[in-house]
Amino acid sequence: MMIYENIRLALFSLKANKMRALLTMLGIIIGIAAVIAIMTLGDAITSSVSDSMSSMGVTNIMVSVQQREDEEESASGMNFGEDDDAREMVETDYISSEMVQQFCDVYGDDIQAISAEEAVGKGEIESGTHRSSVSVQGISLGYFQVNHIEILEGGYFSKKEMDEGQMVALVAEEVVDDIFGGDRKAAVGSTIQVALDNKYYNFVVSGVYEKEDNSAMSSYAVFFGGNSATSCYIPIKTAQRLNHSSGYTQFTVMADTDVDPDEFSVRIENYFNNLYRNNQYFEVSAVSMSAMVDVMAEMMNTVTVAIAFIGSIALIVGGIGVMNIMLVSITERTREIGTRKAMGAPNSSIRIQFIIESIVICIVGGIIGIILGCIVGVAAAGYAGVSAAPSVRSIFISLGFSMAIGVFFGYYPANKAAKLNPIDALRYE
Repeated sequence: MMIYENIRLALFSLKANKMRALLTMLGIIIGIAAVIAIMTLGDAITSSVSDSMSSMGVTNIMVSVQQREDEEESASGMNFGEDDDAREMVETDYISSEMVQQFCDVYGDDIQAISAEEAVGKGEIESGTHRSSVSVQGISLGYFQVNHIEILEGGYFSKKEMDEGQMVALVAEEVVDDIFGGDRKAAVGSTIQVALDNKYYNFVVSGVYEKEDNSAMSSYAVFFGGNSATSCYIPIKTAQRLNHSSGYTQFTVMADTDVDPDEFSVRIENYFNNLYRNNQYFEVSAVSMSAMVDVMAEMMNTVTVAIAFIGSIALIVGGIGVMNIMLVSITERTREIGTRKAMGAPNSSIRIQFIIESIVICIVGGIIGIILGCIVGVAAAGYAGVSAAPSVRSIFISLGFSMAIGVFFGYYPANKAAKLNPIDALRYE
């Protein structure tokens, strides 16, 4: 009953001083809202990115050439190698088609497909007054299977087109909408002109593909100021001819469903590094998609927690504001405290009264902050193009933190009130 009465008195005190109470709770409201919004958005992005990467294929393994790490390190872990003098890749540093073929001969039973790609650059497809932004990308035949590219009209590249590196292209349905008014049949077999680095190239459209919406990441690119250019696929040999390059810097292995991708990635890395054993500048790295998903999720969770921790600083500021207002409240109610003590109220009763009042202030501010944070978090996630639900975990943590702040910052003023001399308190004007 005593607790209920103290809560009622605390709510009455807040109602009597509405503006002062609101200003006191402002730091708590902002801090809680910031933490809830950040954690809601962070959880939504982490979940969406993980789902998007998983949809690309949990059996996929990314194989890439990278700068070899210098082994000359001091006992403290400081690297004394020439890290700033990164060597430019030459022809012998690339993974050659022969290497890939040999790899397929050795591990063919463990592989469903191999996808190689080479970026040519961003450009525009031009047709009269119509324009469409594209990212021109050379691909191997296995790319279609690995990345689940569905053809809406026309067909994939033929083996002859791939082997000869012909000037053919696959375009997205968005390009057809921009250039051909949505007429896919008219697009297939027509010639398009692509502007790349102030040079113009003519490609014959082999087919129109459906742009798969694994675009958690593409949504973030737009959200953070990127562009929404669609991919224009051409044979990888064509891309290598345009880039004056040979070999691959990376490719994707789609492992068989019965194969453990993490274990297979180790075997792939060992196989290619055996071929690169005489290359003192570069080595090959193989990472499974499942491992990449785990690393990405862990990284994004760490970033979310770090930003939420920074946002929680506002809670500390709010707690100081609560302490300040409680000290003012005690000063204003000195005679009331003296009267209660003169009538026999023990110190513990006075202390609990003001601690509960501090907790009530923080909880009311916390509830307002939770509501505001949920609204902001869901709105921000919607703007980023992902679905989100308020984090239940963050709500309970924030509410518990609000109560803890109420106890921590309310104890000193409450203890000061409990130790007041009743005679001095009754004399206070």
